[in-house]
Amino acid sequence: MGWSHPDITLEEMLKLVKGFVDILILASGYQSSGLPAIWDSHNIKQAFRWGLFFENVFRCLSSSDAYQEMVEELDAALSEMTADPIFPQGLAHLSSVVLTKARVFVLEHLMSGLPLRNEHLGAFCRAMVEMDLEELQGKQDDSLNLYLHKLTTLNTNIDKCSDDGFTKYFVQEILKKQSAVSCISSAEMSLGVLCKTIRDNDWTQTVRKLSKEPLKHFTAPIKNNWKSRNVSYFLDKRTVRLVSGAAMIFSAPKTKWMQVFERLNIAAEIGYDAFLETAELLLLGCVASRWDTVIKHFLSVSYECVSISKQYDEVRNLSQGIYQSLQFKEELKSSKEREILEYLAVFSEDQLHKLWQLPPSLLAVAIPSWSSLFNLYISELERQLKGISPTTICCNCAHEGKKHSDCELAERILCLYTYHVCRS
Repeated sequence: MGWSHPDITLEEMLKLVKGFVDILILASGYQSSGLPAIWDSHNIKQAFRWGLFFENVFRCLSSSDAYQEMVEELDAALSEMTADPIFPQGLAHLSSVVLTKARVFVLEHLMSGLPLRNEHLGAFCRAMVEMDLEELQGKQDDSLNLYLHKLTTLNTNIDKCSDDGFTKYFVQEILKKQSAVSCISSAEMSLGVLCKTIRDNDWTQTVRKLSKEPLKHFTAPIKNNWKSRNVSYFLDKRTVRLVSGAAMIFSAPKTKWMQVFERLNIAAEIGYDAFLETAELLLLGCVASRWDTVIKHFLSVSYECVSISKQYDEVRNLSQGIYQSLQFKEELKSSKEREILEYLAVFSEDQLHKLWQLPPSLLAVAIPSWSSLFNLYISELERQLKGISPTTICCNCAHEGKKHSDCELAERILCLYTYHVCRS
């Protein structure tokens, strides 16, 4: 039978759904122009009225078996709409089931997209109270006292409250948000303690143990200090947030995440140099899926007494493909990592020297040995070792006739050796 609703056609319903999607996009806090979206109590109420409309429609449709085929046809049309590449990926799961709880859907998007400052919390509270009072006024004479009684019930036990008002949804979402923030705060506190422990550890016991038998080229205390510094970067609160953001950005199709970086390029054109921030996000995107593995490797690896020159030779062999299997290279080249690295190579073509301002450990784990960027990085390391680099000077060891030991160049080689060679 298909869609045969007497009051609205399928095309009209889809048009209304697209309007609802536009509202949810604005819930991110920004308009399509990039300007901030204004979410006062009036606009919040309008968004929730849209949600209530869809709830009523689908409650009616699901109340009768006669409408089952109509719901299935609508879901098929919604599936086709959400499959469009330009459709927002965050709403790709939109369906009749989601629309039966449209108010909750709106609230979740608003609460996650907007910063919950006093202004927004006040607008939310005002909108929820006004909508619930408006609904009660149409049913009861003493609407204010009835509403206050419902608030008392919510305060006693929100889970057992049978009320279906806007305030209940709002309070539930606030409690979920509070719980999430509490978990994040606890995790950040634990992470901070771990980072501080790693940074402050002077490896006294290691130094004492090895003091009677010093190493010729590269002492264990120096290696351990670098290990602490690099692991601290991986566990830093800022880095963890960037990794989470990168994972979210690159979960979208290439056309979508490229738009994000194009906007950063526009910012650069008006005077803000976003090169390092963009490059760091791209590199973190390459390792986001294996972040835990990277940290475990740096924590567990045991350093050998190998000179810097020997480490460099081993790393250079990687760029020449000596330690790479064909299958390993092909697997990596077919991944999302390849797309990110291709974009980074074009993006940084004239500014490769700026990549040296990023942490050595990040460059080591993010740039695979099969990529052209790895070869460029190795070539620059070789010029640095010879003291002939025209753009970047990491240390003065070559000019002073010293061996590279406790310097930035040695640290970069060590990071490459630790991740690529010690892992193979």
